[in-house]
Amino acid sequence: MSTPTRSEYMLLFRGNDWHQGLSPEEMQEIVKQMYSWLDRLTAEGKAKAGKPLFPEGKIVAQKKGRSISDGPFAESKEAIAGFFLLEVGSLDEAAEIAKDFPGLNYGATVEVRPVAPDCPLALGQGEKAGAEPARASA
Repeated sequence: MSTPTRSEYMLLFRGNDWHQGLSPEEMQEIVKQMYSWLDRLTAEGKAKAGKPLFPEGKIVAQKKGRSISDGPFAESKEAIAGFFLLEVGSLDEAAEIAKDFPGLNYGATVEVRPVAPDCPLALGQGEKAGAEPARASA
């Protein structure tokens, strides 16, 4: 009997303004639902980690020299508000889990991405994705 293969998937929660127009009591209830959801997934052995992110941060880029600027911006609907790291059998299973995220009812979105074991760009020329990556010699 073989054990089903499990892979890691990252759920990225987008939208920092889902709570606009809600009362403090409504916000607390939704946050409670979010924590219950994570607790259930953790108890089932599917969630490995999960945390909200503060809306402030810094953006590091290189445009005519490296720079650091304020961001992401809280008003951005694309700002990542938090993440979960899942270990489940497939991308479809991870997406089904994401469909239960309580914040979806309030305008948040969830991006579901497979976690690569190594940088996909580390693959050598002519190698197919999913093959063992070429490694540089020391």
